[in-house]
Amino acid sequence: MNGDVQVPLGSRALDVLIALVERAGEVVSHGDLIKRVWPDVIVEEASLRVSVAGIRKALGDGRDGARYITNVPGRGYCFVAPVQRSVQGGRSTAAPVGRGKIQTLPAGLQRMVGRDETVEALRLEVVSRRFVSIVGPGGVGKTTVAVAIAHRLADEFREAVCFVDLSALQEGALVVPAVASVVGCLEHTQDSLSRLLAFLADKRLLLVLDSCEHVIEAVAVLAEGLFREAPLVHIIATSRESLRVEGENVHPLRSLDSPRGAASLTAAEALASPAVQLFMERAAAGGYRDELTDEDAPIVADICRQLDGMPLAIELTASRASTYGIGGLAELIGDRLMLLWQGRRSVPRHQTLQAMLDWSYDLLSEREKAVLSALSVFVGAFTMEMAQAVVADADRDELQLVNAIASLVDKSLISVSLTGGASPYRLLDATRAYAAVKLKEQGAANATARRHALYHAERLAGLRTSVLKDRDLTPYSRHIGDIRAALEWSFSPSGDRSVGVALGAGAVPLLLGMSMLRECRWWSLQTLRALSEEDRGTKLELGLQLSLATSSNHAHSDSGEVGAALERGLNLADSMGEAGYQLELLAGLNLYCARLADFGRSLAAAQRYAAIARELGRPREVVMAEWMLGASYHLVGDQAAARQSYKSGFEHAAAAGVSELDSFGYDHQVRALVGYARTLWDCGLPDQAAQFAYRAIEIAESKEHPVSLCICLVYVAPVFLWRGDRQIAEDLVERLIAYAGRYSLTMYKAGGLGLRGALVLESGDTELGIKTLREALSILRTEQRNILLSSNSRALAEGLARTGRSAEAASIIDAAIADAMRGSGTFELPDLLRARATVLLAASPANWPAAEASLKDSLDNARRQHALGWELRSATELARLWMEHGRVDEARALLGDVYGQFTEGFETADLKEAERQLHVLGVRTSSP
Repeated sequence: MNGDVQVPLGSRALDVLIALVERAGEVVSHGDLIKRVWPDVIVEEASLRVSVAGIRKALGDGRDGARYITNVPGRGYCFVAPVQRSVQGGRSTAAPVGRGKIQTLPAGLQRMVGRDETVEALRLEVVSRRFVSIVGPGGVGKTTVAVAIAHRLADEFREAVCFVDLSALQEGALVVPAVASVVGCLEHTQDSLSRLLAFLADKRLLLVLDSCEHVIEAVAVLAEGLFREAPLVHIIATSRESLRVEGENVHPLRSLDSPRGAASLTAAEALASPAVQLFMERAAAGGYRDELTDEDAPIVADICRQLDGMPLAIELTASRASTYGIGGLAELIGDRLMLLWQGRRSVPRHQTLQAMLDWSYDLLSEREKAVLSALSVFVGAFTMEMAQAVVADADRDELQLVNAIASLVDKSLISVSLTGGASPYRLLDATRAYAAVKLKEQGAANATARRHALYHAERLAGLRTSVLKDRDLTPYSRHIGDIRAALEWSFSPSGDRSVGVALGAGAVPLLLGMSMLRECRWWSLQTLRALSEEDRGTKLELGLQLSLATSSNHAHSDSGEVGAALERGLNLADSMGEAGYQLELLAGLNLYCARLADFGRSLAAAQRYAAIARELGRPREVVMAEWMLGASYHLVGDQAAARQSYKSGFEHAAAAGVSELDSFGYDHQVRALVGYARTLWDCGLPDQAAQFAYRAIEIAESKEHPVSLCICLVYVAPVFLWRGDRQIAEDLVERLIAYAGRYSLTMYKAGGLGLRGALVLESGDTELGIKTLREALSILRTEQRNILLSSNSRALAEGLARTGRSAEAASIIDAAIADAMRGSGTFELPDLLRARATVLLAASPANWPAAEASLKDSLDNARRQHALGWELRSATELARLWMEHGRVDEARALLGDVYGQFTEGFETADLKEAERQLHVLGVRTSSP
């Protein structure tokens, strides 16, 4: 049957036709056909030619542009007409290729996402330059774009548009016959390129050559010939690599734009990107009925980024949204299962990602396959040097590797950075997942992973046994994903722990420098546990103990782990005479003891640090010693000594040109500015305190270091709270909570919650303030951030006292005072004693004698500390109490004396309140 028309064919001719149709698109040799049709008879090839001629005549081969069977000289015959296989008993609807003006052009998509500008630009280029190749990796949408261009040009070419799908051809020799059949070259010599070029020499048409990569040599010859000898023919070629011939204008088709990463990305912002638009459209087509929410928007954006904005990958993934949900898809990305998901496309090579990649992979040489598979070990971008390190035998023939990578780039299997970055190459994620499977199938996964880990261990060797100071970590940090993957392999059951030790020793200082604190702690522990006996007690262990102590201090609640690491590290540093490590560990001990509110021990560590620093005579360490002493004196409550040490440190820093000082995960310049601001407020200089607080925030923000900024905000916000700058304090506290949450810095977030609770209490919402403070205190106790307990306990006690829960309030404030007096002193003791008076009076006015005694103790303690700020608060409270009991002269004398010691800050809340009371007492103030 030819359509509905019966055609006469003999049995032998029918057998020949069946054999050719079964292998449509392939060249079937003369010998195979004879063996199939005449299995037991010796015949000459003439019999075969007669049968083929009969088939051609019966089918009308050559009439009206129809073409069914072509001859490949010296090789055999090929059935070139479209074939559609029907269900048994059904009827095929395939029709022979006719000469309708646009019958060969597939239908265009009703809606094409994110490509309108590209299609229009290429439409103009095809008209003006005649020959455009659309090049890109499989699944990027080359065919879709080419078809869209052709449809827009249909009127321009009076519908003389011919689309040739070359994907079914398995031999380059079939390219010319396939094209000749579609364009209507009827001569029986159409297998000849010269005859085809002569036929098209004076014809104006648009020729779309789709999927050229597997027959690229033949297509290149044809396209160059058409460009030279058929000046009215315009060509669009789609391929995974360029043809590299005369006249070709290559257009690399990029993936769809995805939104930049941001946890705060809204649904509206995400849907502005083509990748997310496509994702949601295909998800809806697959049965997903929910609209994109603000909660899911960052997840979908991240999925699209991980899929590199590749339309096919996005379509296949989104089609499973109704099955797995958005969150479930995010967990499955990169899983081998994703490679097997079926899509909506009828093109076999695009039905799954695996089919698409199989198509590309099968076209590679054995060397290219081995190189591509080995490169799957890289999580991110890589250099040629890195590739040489992981590809087996690459050191024997570097040029061969360079050529293989260049070829893979040409075939769109490796992408190249357009910005000319330090690491120009990378595999798209889908390609990497596929190649990793191939690497495992080859049995080379572990060997390649070992070479990968060794490469990074060697690169990081310079970080292994050094205290990082002012070192540019960028060359290392850009490969952190690969370093992490190498660590995971090294310590896995199939890995090599000896490689892991070498790698971990260099990686943990890098992780620390990048504020990846939880990972730094984890890999420090893993590496320490894997140390051999020969490595224990060495500088290698010393560096690991320092990294463990630093990261655990910031990212773990077990203070015992920090203390043990510091103690072990200091013992090693002392025994080795490693002054650099001694200083770093003493700085850590100073900070660690301050965290535990063991301020006396913190001061002792600072004094020992200062002794070593002065002996060494290095300006940087001398500056840091003074700043460390200033912080310690401030915390034990000696504000005069603190102010002097800070002042000396800043003078030394200015003279030596020292500013940036990092140690134990802290920026000590920021810490000094914050501590000096707090000390200045204590000393009765609230305006200067604000100036240094603003400077600390400015520098901390410029460093973009999460820990330093959180430390700055948690300790500088109280300065503005003490001054009564409520709005400024609120803004800083909310920034602190958000920033600490983003980087999972739990203890600093808890500190922010405590400050929020205090602010809420001041606003009058007592119950919410109490609830927030309880939450903060619970976390701070778990995290053992004792340094923040006193201020939060004091605020909670005052809040409870307001609501009549006097017994609980008294218990809390008495415990806080006992803790403060049990140690070596604390700068907060005057304020705690003042708060006890408030709690006593709230319980009963009859408690005023005890409250008076507590306020007097507060005043005495503040004076011993030289803390005029605390002294004013207590004097104001005591003066009010005395006024209520008729002791006006005493109140006037006390408050007037303290107020008179101030030289600035008269617009701050405490001084305004003192001034108001003095006016009530009949004292005229001379403040501005």
